[in-house]
Amino acid sequence: MTDLTALAADAFIFGYPLVYNVNSLQVISGKGMGSLPATPFNQFGFAQKLATPADPFVSVNNDTVYALAQLDLSGGPLILHVPDTDGAYYVLQFVDAWTNNFAYIGRRATGTSEADYLIAGPGWDGQNPGNLPVIDAPTNVVSIVGRLACSGPDDLPRVLELQKHFTLTPGSTNTAPAGIPHGNPELAKPLQFWDQLRLWSQTYPPAGDDRDYLAGLGALGLHDQGDPYASADPELAAALTQGLSAGQKRLEKAARAEDPNAVNGWQMSLHLFDYNRSSFSVGALDDDKWKIADRDAAYLDRAVAARNALWGNHAYEAVYPQIYVDDSGNQLNGSNRYEMTFTELPPVDAFWSMTMYSTPEYYLVDNPIDRYSIGDRTAGIRFADDGSLTITLQHDEPADPDAKANWLPTPEGDFRPMIRIYQPREAVLDGSYTLPAIRRIT
Repeated sequence: MTDLTALAADAFIFGYPLVYNVNSLQVISGKGMGSLPATPFNQFGFAQKLATPADPFVSVNNDTVYALAQLDLSGGPLILHVPDTDGAYYVLQFVDAWTNNFAYIGRRATGTSEADYLIAGPGWDGQNPGNLPVIDAPTNVVSIVGRLACSGPDDLPRVLELQKHFTLTPGSTNTAPAGIPHGNPELAKPLQFWDQLRLWSQTYPPAGDDRDYLAGLGALGLHDQGDPYASADPELAAALTQGLSAGQKRLEKAARAEDPNAVNGWQMSLHLFDYNRSSFSVGALDDDKWKIADRDAAYLDRAVAARNALWGNHAYEAVYPQIYVDDSGNQLNGSNRYEMTFTELPPVDAFWSMTMYSTPEYYLVDNPIDRYSIGDRTAGIRFADDGSLTITLQHDEPADPDAKANWLPTPEGDFRPMIRIYQPREAVLDGSYTLPAIRRIT
C-alpha cells in the first residue's frame, strides 16, 4: 500500500460519518423513512406510530415515536419551542454534520417543562431579543433526533398530541438557507465519495483538532475547488479508489470486532458515542469522562457508530448494549432456542427494553405477533415467583404460556439483540451492574 493509499484509507475512516450522515439526512428529508414523512429543512417531521420492519434504518428503536428535524442554519438561527410533557420521557438529541452529539433537550438534560431555545450556527453573533438559552451548533447542518416515549398503541394519542407543540420558527432577520451542495454525479462511484467529502468538509468544516486533521489531507484533493476529480491524476485516482476499499474493510472489521470488555457476551458500548471532543452546548456533558482521549480511536469509533447505530446518544442519556453470541460464544441464530433470565432488572430512571435485529443489516425483524421489542413496559409479561424475568428468544412460537408471554421472536438466521437503558443509573455507567448471558436451550 502506497503512502497516498494509506492516507486515503485513514481519510475514509475520518470522513465516512460526514458523507453517510449528509446523504442519509437528504434522503430522509426528501423521501421520509417509514412513518416519518418527507419534511423540508427547518421543520419537524413526526412519525405517527412506533417503528416496524417497514422502517429500514440501522438499529431503529421500537420504544419511542420519532421526531426528526434537519436544520440548515446558514440563513440564520431558529427558535425551538418544546411543550410540557408532564414528566414523560423525551429527548431531543442535536447532531452536527459529522455525527457529533453536541446538545440535548429533554427529561434528563433540561426537565419536562415548556421552554424556548435559540439554535445558532457557527459564528452567529446576532441579537437574541428574548434572551433565550442558546444552543450553539458547530456546523450549519444539524439533525434534531427526537424520541418521545410511547408504551404502545394505547399511549399513542398522548404522543401525537404532544407532537403538535414541538415547533421551529426562523428568526425575524433570517435569509434563505444555502442548501447542501452537490458534487459531480458522473464520477466513478469511489470518486463520488471523495467529491462529497471534499464539498461537505469545506461547507461544514469540523471543529477542534478535527479541523487540524482535515488540514493534513490536502494531498487527496480535499481542499481543492471546482471539479478536481473529473481530471484527477491516475496515481491519485488509484490511491483514492484503493484507499476507499481498504478503509471500508477496516470499518467492517471494526464494526464486528469482539469487545474485550464484554461481560456475558454483552458489548456495553458505554463510550462508543464519545467521539465529540470539542463542541458542547445545552445538556451535553463537557467532561473528560465522556471524551475518547485518542483522536484516531475516536475517528474509528465514530465511523463504527455511523455504520452500526447512526444517531446514538451518549451513555449518560441512554445505553445500548448489544450481543452477537450465546453463553458458549456461538453466534446467535434463529435455528436455535434461547433464554435470558434477569435476576435484577436494569437500573433506570426512565425505562428499558430489548429489541431484536437481523444481521448484517441491523433492521427490525418481521414476526407473526408484531413484537419487535420487550421490556418493563410490555403488557402481559410474566415474572417468576422469585421476581426474576426470563425472556424467550426463538423463531417459532413457544408452546408454554409463560414462554409465549415473554417471547421476543427472532429471524430464521443470525441475529443481534440490543438492550436500551434510558436514563441509566450509576450502576450501569460504572459497570457494577451486569447483564445476564443468553443461554442456548436447544
